[in-house]
Amino acid sequence: MNKPAHRAGFVNILGSPNVGKSTLMNALLGKRLSIITPKAQTTRHRILGILNGGDFQLVLSDTPGIIRKPVYRMQEAMMGFVRSALADADQVLYVAEMDQRGVGDESLYEKIQRTDVPLLVLLNKMDQSDPAESETRVAHWKTLFPKAAILPIAARYHLNTDWVLQWILSHLPQSPPFFPKDIWSDRPERFFVNEIVREKILRNYKREIPYAVEVETQAFHETEALIRIETHIYVERETQRGILIGHGGTALKNVGVQARADLQKFFSKKVYLALYVKVDENWRKREDQLKRFGYTG
Repeated sequence: MNKPAHRAGFVNILGSPNVGKSTLMNALLGKRLSIITPKAQTTRHRILGILNGGDFQLVLSDTPGIIRKPVYRMQEAMMGFVRSALADADQVLYVAEMDQRGVGDESLYEKIQRTDVPLLVLLNKMDQSDPAESETRVAHWKTLFPKAAILPIAARYHLNTDWVLQWILSHLPQSPPFFPKDIWSDRPERFFVNEIVREKILRNYKREIPYAVEVETQAFHETEALIRIETHIYVERETQRGILIGHGGTALKNVGVQARADLQKFFSKKVYLALYVKVDENWRKREDQLKRFGYTG
């Protein structure tokens, strides 16, 4: 009997901030790869998560939330990740909330509408909506995207995510794998250290602080028993540095304790984490620093 043909493809997830794109990707992968917080612009980079099966390889791409009017050069770079994800997709998953009325960005809406790859529109957080309204919401999105499949889901609770995965697999093109079958992302370990530390900052600080922060791991040394990590946290002003560290260093220590706990779960190994806060003025506006931090080429 002939073996089934191998299928592989890039499935790129788009949508506004805080609609559940990262939650959906983690649910489909069965692994917590993308960080999740209630704050907008949690995802800054395009993150690939790879799901492998005997006869398939699914390359999921989480992207930053759509920003209609970028303010910083960094936000413009983030929207570049969104545009590239639309350009190289084998499938597009557009995620919206149940009560959302449209894409919001007319240019992007037109590009999604014109896409010639399979399109699945997912209306997330169905658990927070009146079930009687689901049909009306689905019908509304069908008028916006007549060629798309439309499905209500609740990614946080894995409601209908099995159906999403089956839809994706049924639309994958025949192709050899794009990556080795034993890896789950194209990103190095240091990237996930940066993201986990940044998630704790997003969760523990308010106002401008989380958005003025960039995280860069300087050292990652792994032995059989322990991973030793040194990570620098950059802010734009000295006053932000003081807030981040807190009185007697207590605020930064709290971030370190929370991040180390998650890193130990992520790597399944004991972790020693050292955090240092440094000032890098206006890094979000500077092309040299955006390149250094991976936002531009």
